[in-house]
Parts: sequence; structure tokens; C-alpha cells
Amino acid sequence: MKFIDIKGAKAHNLKNLSLQIPRDKLTVITGLSGSGKSSLAFDTIYAEGQRRYVESLSTYARQFLSVMDKAEIESIEGLSPSISIQQKSTSHNPRSTVGTITEVHDYLRLLFARVGVPKCPDHGLSLDAKPVVTMVSDTIREEMGSSISIFAPIIMDGKGEHIELLGQLMAEGFSKVKIDNEMYQINKVPILERNVKHNISVLVDQLKIDNSKDCKQRLTESIETALTFSDGSVDISSEKKEYRLSNKHSCPKCNYSVQELEPKIFSFNNPSGACEECDGLGVNSYFDADKVVKYKNLSVSQGCVEPWNTPYYQSKLIGLFDFLKEDIDKPWAKLSKKCQDIILFGINKKIRFVDLTSGEKKEEVFEGVIKNLERQFNRTDSFFIKEKISAYISEKTCNSCNGYRLNKVARNVFVEDMSLPEISNLKIKDALDLIENLKLSGNKFEIAEKISKEISLRLSFLIDVGLDYLNLSRGAQTLSGGEAQRIRLASQIGSGLVGVIYVLDEPSIGLHQRDNQKLINTLLKLRDLGNTVIVVEHDEEMIRNADHIIDLGPGAGIHGGAIVAEGNLKDILSKKDSLTSKYLSKELQINLKDKNRIDSVKSIYIRGAETNNLKNVSVEFPLNKLVSVTGVSGSGKSSLINHTLIPAIQNKLLGTKLPERVKYKKLIGEENIDKLISIDQSPIGKTPRSNPATYTGLFTYIREIFANTQESRARGYKPGRFSFNVQGGRCENCRGEGWVKVEMHFLPDLFVECDVCKGKRFRDDTLEIKFKEKNIHEILEMTVEEGLKFFKAIPQIYKKLLTLKEVGLAYVKLGQAANTLSGGEAQRVKLSKELSKRDTGKTLYILDEPTTGLHFSDIQMLMDVLNSLVNKGNSVLVIEHNLDVIKCSDWIIDLGPEGGDGGGNIVAEGNLKKIISNKKSYTGKVLKTT
Repeated sequence: MKFIDIKGAKAHNLKNLSLQIPRDKLTVITGLSGSGKSSLAFDTIYAEGQRRYVESLSTYARQFLSVMDKAEIESIEGLSPSISIQQKSTSHNPRSTVGTITEVHDYLRLLFARVGVPKCPDHGLSLDAKPVVTMVSDTIREEMGSSISIFAPIIMDGKGEHIELLGQLMAEGFSKVKIDNEMYQINKVPILERNVKHNISVLVDQLKIDNSKDCKQRLTESIETALTFSDGSVDISSEKKEYRLSNKHSCPKCNYSVQELEPKIFSFNNPSGACEECDGLGVNSYFDADKVVKYKNLSVSQGCVEPWNTPYYQSKLIGLFDFLKEDIDKPWAKLSKKCQDIILFGINKKIRFVDLTSGEKKEEVFEGVIKNLERQFNRTDSFFIKEKISAYISEKTCNSCNGYRLNKVARNVFVEDMSLPEISNLKIKDALDLIENLKLSGNKFEIAEKISKEISLRLSFLIDVGLDYLNLSRGAQTLSGGEAQRIRLASQIGSGLVGVIYVLDEPSIGLHQRDNQKLINTLLKLRDLGNTVIVVEHDEEMIRNADHIIDLGPGAGIHGGAIVAEGNLKDILSKKDSLTSKYLSKELQINLKDKNRIDSVKSIYIRGAETNNLKNVSVEFPLNKLVSVTGVSGSGKSSLINHTLIPAIQNKLLGTKLPERVKYKKLIGEENIDKLISIDQSPIGKTPRSNPATYTGLFTYIREIFANTQESRARGYKPGRFSFNVQGGRCENCRGEGWVKVEMHFLPDLFVECDVCKGKRFRDDTLEIKFKEKNIHEILEMTVEEGLKFFKAIPQIYKKLLTLKEVGLAYVKLGQAANTLSGGEAQRVKLSKELSKRDTGKTLYILDEPTTGLHFSDIQMLMDVLNSLVNKGNSVLVIEHNLDVIKCSDWIIDLGPEGGDGGGNIVAEGNLKKIISNKKSYTGKVLKTT
């Protein structure tokens, strides 16, 4: 078949769609946020393709795979097995790295096992293992005509008198030994000092080397005898020199030896290769006192000890301060070091206190906050409690392996004087250059050639998708959604599959326009292999390069789910009722309508920033303006803003401790702001328990409304009855989550609907309480838009819902699980929470790629919100690649010029005109052509 023929698609908000998608083509699905793009691409096409493939497998194979539910559809034909490459598809396993995900690490392990040269970590000498025949031929060649002595080294740096050993050697027929470089008749050895290290070698043979057959045979027998007695080593001493030979990988100068090299030795996921101290993680976890006490300018009575801000623990702290005769109202920073340590780590003495919750007088040993957290973390099986306590855990680089993850043996094997960790720490483009230019000879060249080719191929694919600035040792957890997705895309190209349906979710996220064409070419290459590529995307260049475009809308949520336009680019441009068409044709353009800037010359300055790849950067951030920080991927944007500017300001405003990696000389002008709000794309929660209603504070008001209904008061229900975080009104089978986690062992964990409450989270008697004919579950099932109508008479709730709508989330459900929100949606939920608060007019808002996942029309809505913040006297700083946002900015800071080591400099800064005129700026070049 030439098409994927879909009839009657009804997943989520899709309105009984029927359409044909061409096979072996690049199809882009676009439309407003919430218009049904993911419902069509992932919940219909991918879900059905994957389900049918899995069901075709044997019953035995299916038990190891999760089978997706049947798509809500009448019929679908022309499907082939489907592969989903989503933003959230990276592993959360701390053992996963760029190298392991792409399998480059596996090939490097093979390369090092087959052609690597092990060296002694103390002496730097090669640990060459030689067979006897090679030892014999080498000795004859080197010592021709010389008289040599052959010794078997028995003891190396061993303390003791060694009387028993010497007796055994004499019984074996040996007559001479060398002890600490002195020759002795074995029966005339003086008594050795017991507490001194000694070196003992026994003389096996003495002979003159010539070409005769007898000499060769005698030499062979002597070497074999020496190897037997010494467990693998033989010392050759001639008039010219002394040296050691070994049939094992051992150091000629010390006892250090290694086993035969195997790929598993180079795996940090295998006990044979992992660092013993950190178990191959490269870091060690610890409870961080600076996270337990973030705000050191506050006192204990003001709640500076964050984990213990409950009445019971406050009771203990009051009792402790009475015991120590210290002032509980004194700021933490002014308490003695001894007092701070007792609070954190405890004291082995009983203290008396009055429990504020029960009024009881108690006497207990004071455990200490950190000891208490450690005990709770190690004992609990609750994911919720572990997640909560994890907020106080930090990681530090392992002292034993210096973060390299591997043990001493694996770290000291070299290919062309480079160890595996050193190659893994190179930028991908530098690693490719090294592998392609290996200078090996003989059989090592033949062995390495095929392995090197596989490594080069995979590294090239990573460069093709714009990831040349990453290194192979980079942890999967630290990758952005866009980077993770492009890594998986590179892996898929490497697999060489054909006849597959690939479904991708905004692969251009986080990619500079300079590298966008590389990504498009990669997708076209995937298509040309004979695959159908379906991409959910808003990027203009991607849309223009598609073979087929599907524009969904016309609105979001219940107003979406219909096909507004379909066909090639020319067909889309001819549809005048399509918002996408209007923006593509430039009939509509993103701009700021009312720029009412407060005239200000105030700025914040960072001087001498050297965090990560920043090269002594000094930069000005003008206040009361919309500022964009731009640059190619890896140029240092996050290093400058997220890892330098934000912690520097927090250090000044809140007294928080600076992380070790933050390096700068001076921060100037922080007094010009009184509040910093940083909004990134990290999830608002990792489990179904978190949702927009709880995060924004809406749910508190909603619970109070339900608790105040007549029926609730009659039953004695309090607001806690309507919380799914505490016992009482929630379903206890799923603990109020609506879902139950199923561990899949070597597969990612699954969240399946609770079969008791059917996903409703609450007990039946709780659901009997209604407000305006709706129970608590039905309220949480409402979209923001529906909630605005329902709660229009309740100002506290209405205001919070309105801000959610203003940031483009009218289609999101109030109780939508946090783990189903995209990074862009999570960021906008956070933004709405901050917008609903009273602003000071001196607030600095920092957003990391806020246009992620947004259609042109949604971007305009977001820009209007950000513009209104600046018009009120606030300052907005965004890290952004979107050209429309950059064009609308009052000030632009462009970093680069390249990624990784080639970045870290300020290429250009100023207004739009100044950036465009800068010939070194990639951003300027792209802006000039659009």
C-alpha cells in the first residue's frame, strides 16, 4: 500500500478523523498546543502499529513487553511496525550515558580489550604478556654471545624471615639465591630482618647464548622452570642489563598485574570494571547540609531547618535549644559550629521536650536532622517519601575514580596513549578525529579496523544531528529532551532498519537554526532508507521541507481535533482559514503590540565567568527589558545563565551556598532587583500524584469548598478528606494516585490504572460529596477552560485558572498527571503559578526555552504575557532559539561561536540591528536571511 489509511480516529479530542498519510514520506503534523497532534501521531498511529506488532509475537515473547491499548479507531490499514522517539524517552538510570545509549561505548570496550595496552599505574610501564617461545627468541636475539643468569623472582617487597621458603628451595635442588641484590649460597643466607621488606630471587640457570639447538632447548626449559616457581615472571641478567619477562600482564618493577583483557573489564555496569567505591556511578551521594538549611539568614524558630518544619520536630528543636542553652531566634549563620553540628548530626544525650501536637512531655536521644533523614530514606519503601527526602541529597565526584566510573585496571589500559575514560571525555567531533586517525600496525591494525569503522559510523550520525559538542561520558539524566531524542534518532539511523514507521515529537527542540538543516537532512535520510517518518513539529523550516503536512485545529482541547488543512506546502498555503498557513505566508507575524518600557539604565553584570566552557566572560544584562540569550547548542548559554547568573543572584539575595562548579569573579547590580524567579522545563512532579491543580495551589481552595458543603459538615469532613496525599478520603489501594506502579525489572516501570477506584483516586463515600453537581474527581477532570466557567464566581480560583489560560494551557486538565505533561507544558504551569502571585515591579524572570512545544499562535500569546511583565517594570531573560522571540527582544546576547570547547565566548550583544551586522554571529546570519 502507498498510504496509511485511517478511518474514524477518536483518541482524546480527535473528532472522528479519516485521512491518508503517504508511506515512505516525511509527514509533519502541526497545529495549536492541545489540538490533537500527539493523539493522532502517538495515541493512534504509533500505538496501533506497536500493538499489532507485539501481538504478532509468541506468547512467551509478549510477557516481556508492554502491550498498548487498542487505539480508539474504526479501522487503520497500511501499518508497519512503529518506533516512537519522544522527548521523554531517555533513561533515568544514572548508569546510562551518551556512549551506552548509542552503543559506542560497547564498541570502545571491544577495541580496548583487543588492542589496548595495559600499563602499571605507579610506574607507567607496559604490562606485556609474552608466551615462552617469544621470550626465548627475544632473549637469543638480544643476548647473542653473552653469558646470562636466569632468576625466578619468588618474593617481591615481602616482610619476614622467609626461613621456610628458603628451606623449600634448597629441597628443590636450588643452590643460589639473590636477596635484596646480594648473591648468597642458599645454605649460608643470614637471618633476615622480620619487619623489613625483602626481594628474593632464586638462580635457575647460567648459560652462554648461541645459535645452537641445545642452547635454545636449555633456555626454554630454564625459562619454563622460572615461570613455574615465580608464578609467571622471569628475570634475565646479563653483562649489559637486567630485565623482567612475564607470561602475564604484570609490571617489571612491582607486583601489579592484570588478568587477560576482556570487554567486561571496561564496563562500569559490570563488577569486573566498575569502580569499587562508587559502584560505577562516578559520584557518591550524601545528605547535603546546605540543602537542609538553605536560608542561613533565618533562625531555627523561623523555619530555616526545612525538613523539620512540622510541630513534632519543632518541639524537638525547642527542647534541644533549651538543653544547649542557646538562642533559638538567633540566625543560623550566627550559631556556633558545635550547635549547628548537633542539630544536623545529633548528640548521644537525652533531651526533654513538650510535643506540640499532643501536649505530652517526652524524653529522647536527639538523633539529628541528617541522621533522621538517612534512617527514613533507608527504611521506607514509599516512592513518594523517597522522592521528598531526595531533595536534600547531593552528589560529589568519587575520589577513587575521579568520576571516570571505572576501576584502576580499566583506567590504565591505553590505545595510542589514550585511556577509555579520556576518549569518552572528548567532544564527539574530537573522538571521531582520534578514531579515524589511529596509527596501529600489524595484526592490531587488522583487529581494530572493523571495530573503528562501527565507532566512526555512530559518531558521524551524532554529528549529523547536531550533537558534536557532547561527550560520550555525559549522563543520560543531564540531557535535554531534544538532545535525548536526537541521540535516539542517530541510533535508529545506525540500525539501518527499513519499512518502519518512525514517530517523532519535536526533534528540533533546543537546536539552533544553524544545525536545523542537518537534522532535516537526517530525517530525509531515514525516509530515503525506505521508512515512513511522521513528525509532530512547529518549526517553520521542518514544515517547509515536509512531503506532506497535516494541520490540526482549529483550536485546542474540545475546540481542536479536526483537520484544518492537509497536503503539501502549496496546498497548506492555499487554505486561508488555517492559522499555520497565515503564519507561513507571513499574513500573520509574531510581534509585540504595546512596548511601554520604563526608561531605565540599570543592569546586572557578571564579571569573569568561567563555569564549564565559559572563557572569562564578562556580560551585561539590562533590566526592565526582554533579553534573549542565544547561540548554537553547547555554546555556554546554560552555563552562563542557569549555572552562573542564577546561583550568583541567589547567593546574594537569599544567602544560599554557591555550588563548587560555579566560577565567576564578581556580580554587580543585584540590588536593582528584589526577587528572582527561574522557570525551567524540569517536571512539576515525577509521579501521577502531582498535577497543575496541586502545583499552582488551586487544589487547596477547591478542597476547602468541598469541606464547607452542607453534607461535608454533617459528616464532619475536613479539607484533608479531599486530599489524595493523606489517609482518610483517598483510595488506599493506590494511595490516592489513581495508578499503581508495576515494576518491569529490566524494562521501564509502568503506571497502570487502579482497579479499585478506577483511576478516580478517592473512596466512594468521598465522591458522594458534590459542589454544583460535581464531585472532586469530576472537578479534577475539567480542563482549565471548563474550570473558568465553573468557578467564575470564586475569585481566588478564577485568577489562577485565568493565568493558566493566558500561558496557553486552556486545554490541560486540572488533575492531569505531572508525568504526562511535556517539558514545555510543565514550564508554563510554573510560569502561571508565578504570574498569579503579586509582582513587585522589580522581579527578574528567567525562562529556559519557553517556546518549546508552542505553535506560532501560542508563541504570540506567550510573548504578550512576557511583554506585559516588562511593561510593569519587571525584567525578563530567556534562553531561546526561536527567531521570532529573538526578533522581539530588546537586547540579545549571542554566545559561541561554536559548541563545547569552541564556545564560551560572547560573540555579539546589543539590539537586533547590532546582532545582524555581526559577521561572526551564526544567529545574526540566520536572522538576516529570514
